[in-house]
Amino acid sequence: MKILVTGCAGFIGFHLCKNLINKNIKIVGIDNINNYYSPIIKKSRLSILKKNKNFIFYKKDISNYKNIKKIFVNNKFDIIFNLAAQAGVRYSIENPREYIKSNILGFCNLIELARIYGVKKFFYASSSSVYGEKKTFPLKENQIIQPTNTYSLSKKNNEEIAEIYSNYYKIRFVGLRFFTIYGEWGRPDMLILKFISSIRKKKKFYLNNFGNHYRDFTYINDAIKNIKILLSMNLKKKHEIYNVCSGRPVNIKYILRKLIKVFGKPIIKKRKKLKADVLKTHGCNNKLKKKTKFYNYTNIDDGLKNLVDWAKKKQNIKSY
Repeated sequence: MKILVTGCAGFIGFHLCKNLINKNIKIVGIDNINNYYSPIIKKSRLSILKKNKNFIFYKKDISNYKNIKKIFVNNKFDIIFNLAAQAGVRYSIENPREYIKSNILGFCNLIELARIYGVKKFFYASSSSVYGEKKTFPLKENQIIQPTNTYSLSKKNNEEIAEIYSNYYKIRFVGLRFFTIYGEWGRPDMLILKFISSIRKKKKFYLNNFGNHYRDFTYINDAIKNIKILLSMNLKKKHEIYNVCSGRPVNIKYILRKLIKVFGKPIIKKRKKLKADVLKTHGCNNKLKKKTKFYNYTNIDDGLKNLVDWAKKKQNIKSY
C-alpha cells in the first residue's frame, strides 16, 4: 500500500507518518517547510521519518499544481491524507490570502489529482473552528457551522468541495474536525508549548481573556489511534465527517497551574479576549466512538505529564 501524506513535517502529519510506516506501507510525504513557525522543528521531525526506508519526502507546495502532478505521475497512491494547511486562526486575520492559496487552492489541486489518478480514499483535516462561536454544547457534526475567519471558512470550503466530489466521482472522503490537539512534538505557537517556551526564554506570556477560555484538549496519540482504525475500515458512505476530540473541555488556568508547578512561572501579561478567539470548544465524539469502538481517551493529567516529560528532554531544540 502506498499513502500520500501532505503536511508530513507538521505536528499531526509527523505522528501519522511515524505510526503508519511499516513493511507493508510506503509513505510519500509532502511539505513546503514554511516559516509560520520554526523550520528547525519541522526538519527535526523529518529527520526521524527519513530513517525509515519506506518514507520518501518531497519539499513541495500543494498550491503548485504542476509540481504536485509530477509526484502523482511517478506514484500510484491508494490513499491520500491531506494534512497540509496554513494554520492559525489569529494569523488568518492578518494574512487571509495565505489561507486561500494553501487551504483552498492546494486542497482543490489534490482532490482533482485524486480524481484523475484514481485514488479511492481521501482523508482531510478540517477543524473545530468551523463551528464558530457557540453557546450550546457539546458540538455535534450535524450542527450548523458558522465560520468567523478565513481559516475556518477555508475548512468549511474543504468540506463542501469534498461533498460535491463524493457525489460525482468514485472517491470516499473522510473529514476530520480536529479539536485542540496537543502532545509531544507539538506546535510551538499553541498554548502549552508557548507557555513552556516563555518560561525557558524568560519572555512575557500573553494570557488572552484573562485565562477564561475552555478548550477540548485532545491527546495526539488518541487522534492517531482513531485515524488508524478509520483507515483500516471499509468506508461505505461517500463522505463522512467526524469530530476528533476528547469531549472533555478544560479551563486554560488549570493547564497553566500544572505547568507552573513543574517549570516555574513566567511573566504573565493578561489581556482581553481577542476578536479571533472563541470562548469555548467542546466536541461530542459519540459518532467517532460508534464507528471506531475506541473509548479509552487519555485524560488531561496523563497527557500533560507525557508532554512535560518530553519537553524536559528536548531543551536542545532551540525553537522550543
